[in-house]
Amino acid sequence: MKTKALADVVKKFGDVTPGRSAYYEQAASVAGPEWAANTAAAAPTYKAAVGDPTIDKRYAGGVKKAGADKFNRKVKDVGVARFGPGVTASLPDYQNGMAPMLETLSATNLPARAPRGSDSNLERVRTIAKALHTKRLAIKAAG
Repeated sequence: MKTKALADVVKKFGDVTPGRSAYYEQAASVAGPEWAANTAAAAPTYKAAVGDPTIDKRYAGGVKKAGADKFNRKVKDVGVARFGPGVTASLPDYQNGMAPMLETLSATNLPARAPRGSDSNLERVRTIAKALHTKRLAIKAAG
């Protein structure tokens, strides 16, 4: 099969694709219902994939293939510029995610504090961890 030169393909991608953000916005901004239905329907496939006995090796291979240099480059070239706007855009989601956790913490009765270093202080940590874990499972409909 005859293909175009890699340099030509990459150049066209770099020249043309950034100008297509309006197409992306138009299609992607209304794709939520389709995404949700298809993603939920894929739950058995997800379970099979993560349960595959070789998944850890494939995962590690993907990390090795990408490499630390790519990670660092993407942080500098993409992540830094998107960080602030991403945080700002996430505020409503952050609020919705934190509200039930803070409510759970507010309603949690902790055992009395003991002197610093006392093993009984670990019960306070255990109580908090259990309350938050139970709430997380309830939210995820897994508990």
